[in-house]
Amino acid sequence: MKNTIKTITFTVIAIVTLSFTAVETEKKEVKIENSKVVWKGYKVTGSHEGTVNLKSGSLTFHNDKLTGGEFIIDMETIVSTDLTGEYKEKLEGHLKSDDFFGVKNNPTAKLKFTDAKSKGKNSYTITGDLTIKGKTNPVTFDISIYGKKATAALKVDRTEYDVKYGSASFFDGLKDKAIYDEFDLVVDLEF
Repeated sequence: MKNTIKTITFTVIAIVTLSFTAVETEKKEVKIENSKVVWKGYKVTGSHEGTVNLKSGSLTFHNDKLTGGEFIIDMETIVSTDLTGEYKEKLEGHLKSDDFFGVKNNPTAKLKFTDAKSKGKNSYTITGDLTIKGKTNPVTFDISIYGKKATAALKVDRTEYDVKYGSASFFDGLKDKAIYDEFDLVVDLEF
């Protein structure tokens, strides 16, 4: 009888304790319509920039600390914002072609966080897997979170994803027609 009372008492204490110390993991969906991804590519004679839309995205928090994230990028929405008319159409068509992102066969790109390390209040260093044109490579970048918003900037080496058009790393004699291998992504999220 004493052992039964001890067992019941221990069980009740364990349940009450675990009820109040539960670990909270929360997945927060990104509000696609209020979020923005800006790209910027560089060439010897200047640069071009534009936007690409997110198809979906979420950030995962554990006790209010960022622990994960996953994003699908809609490559069919890639546009130039620094050109107009015929030149805009040509650049957008070229970016969607097999010379660049091969959007017909690869309509989405994906970023999945594999690690999030706190750098201090509201700031994290993220390691993740970025998939473009069916090729996945690791990326590392910083992200800042304030309330229900997050911002990040990362450099991507396009040649790691078989995007080699105009790259001086692969083609000789390009001179002022060369396009630099790295491009920037600046991301503003709302969740």
